[in-house]
Parts: sequence; structure tokens; C-alpha cells
Amino acid sequence: MAETIISYGDLKEKGVLITGGGSGIGAALVEGFAAQGAKTAFIDFADEPSRELVRRLSATSLHTPIYLKADLRSIEETKAAVEQAACQMDGLSVLINNAGWDDRHDFATVTEDYWDMSQAINLKQVFFVSQAAAPHLIRAGGGSIVNFSSISYVRNMSEMPAYTTAKAAIIGLTKSLAGKLGPENIRVNALMPGMIVTERQKRLWLTEEKIDAMLDSQCLKQVLVAQDLVGPCLFLASSASAAITAQTLVVDGGVL
Repeated sequence: MAETIISYGDLKEKGVLITGGGSGIGAALVEGFAAQGAKTAFIDFADEPSRELVRRLSATSLHTPIYLKADLRSIEETKAAVEQAACQMDGLSVLINNAGWDDRHDFATVTEDYWDMSQAINLKQVFFVSQAAAPHLIRAGGGSIVNFSSISYVRNMSEMPAYTTAKAAIIGLTKSLAGKLGPENIRVNALMPGMIVTERQKRLWLTEEKIDAMLDSQCLKQVLVAQDLVGPCLFLASSASAAITAQTLVVDGGVL
């Protein structure tokens, strides 16, 4: 991970919960918050990368990250994981709803079961994780929720209609939660990443030709990686953005 340039002192000792934190963008976020001295927990379903992340960070972090295994499609498991995180960290001040499933799928072959599964992973759990976390943020005197959307729905991408529907809905959910939780001093914002090149993306979807085509459309001619989302996420989680809520920050190298 690139060296953290800015230190947000108010994040030290704060309880931070990240969904989908075992690999990819989520792992970069776990590392970024741990480097700030935050008490960091993450929910994931993949054992091997999650446990390896904890092992790797345990030697360098003020607080060893806490791995909580749960299937976010299960509301019961999800709520239990949130409660466990709050208990083990003695409170919760920041929630990062990062988990998602950007599976490609053809419009003509989407079934009802597939649609429901995609919405469960990409949208439904964002609401219920937030619902479970909100009482803890209120007890902490306020805090921050950061939801992950995507520029895919803005760019009319045709190969994942269920996913892009969920990512569009997250913007509406963000604004609704901001209105509801603002009086409790809880800010709710969204990040809208562009093409973030991870090992999974390269293995499943991204060719060099696709990466080059995206670079041509970006103002900044640099390949975006998971670490490029750490700074924006830390900013929205910290008191540096104390007057910012109900907003969406685009991190795409200047496509939109």
C-alpha cells in the first residue's frame, strides 16, 4: 500500500466497521484505517484472504483488525456481525459499506433468482448493515457512514444491469439516510469509483485493451488501484468533512 500522507487524528481509537474487507478495495481500506490507529473490524466471507490480512497487519497496527465472518445476504448473520464488531471495539463511529458483487450478466438471461441475489449482495445488505450500525453511531455521539456506488450506472454500461441498478439506488439510499440520521450528528456520503484495477478484475474482466480504453477517457492518465480510494474514504470518515453529508464524491481519474 502507498504510504499514508495525511493523518486524521480524530480517527485514532475510533471503532470502524468495513464490509467486504478481506480483499481488493476493502483490504486497502482496512489497512488505511488501521494505519490511522483506528480500531478496525471487517466483515467478509472468504476465510483465507481475510485471515492473511489480519496476520499481515497484526505486526504493524496499533490495533489488530478484527475479522468477522458473515454472509451479508443473511440479515441475521449481518446484524450479529455488526453487534459483535461494536462489542469488541467498545463502540462504533464509522461504517464503510464497501461490499459488492460486480458480476457481469446478460440482460436476456437474468432470472428472478439471479436478480434477487444481486440486489441482496449489492443493495439490501447496505441498508440493513446501516440499520444495525446506526444505534451504535448514535450512542457514540455521531459518526460517518460511507457507501460505495459506481460510475458504471452513469456510463450506460450494458453488461451488468442488476449491478448498475443497485449502485444507482445506493445514491438514493445515501441521501435518504443522510436526511434521517443528520439530526443525530451522523453524516452519510457515497464514493463513486471509476475503473479500479484489482487482481480480481484483471483475472475476470479487464484486458489491457480495456484498461487502455479507460485511460484514454480519463483526464488523469494513470491506472486507478484500490489504494486510490483510501484517501477519499478517510476524508469522508473524519472530522475534516464535518459539514459534508448527502454527497457523492467521484473518484474516477476524471471520466465524469
